[in-house]
Amino acid sequence: MTDLQVLDVPVRSAAARWATRVTTVAAAALDAWVPGSPSQMTVVVYAQDQRVETPVFSAADTAYTQREVDLSLGLLSHFVRGSASPSILTQWWAENRPAEVLRSRRREAALEGWLAPLW
Repeated sequence: MTDLQVLDVPVRSAAARWATRVTTVAAAALDAWVPGSPSQMTVVVYAQDQRVETPVFSAADTAYTQREVDLSLGLLSHFVRGSASPSILTQWWAENRPAEVLRSRRREAALEGWLAPLW
């Protein structure tokens, strides 16, 4: 793999994410909401002279923070260059085993932890 890009990442400010959550909860309480599909992104993988695109679903409830996107793309670039291994994700999971879906601040903290030794 020579490069990796993630396109169409859903990014919103904290205020916009909270407004979306409030609207969703209110609509659900009024039985006027039907859950939709998660946002879809595109991953583009480059390997030598080949380019492969594949759709992937966002794992974020409503959207990611810009900081989270920046940190994630930074970590992906380390994976591509070989200066970090995705095994750090598996190791973190084995050590932490979160019981709930991580909110953006906790995801950012995890990303910062993974990137700290690389800076």
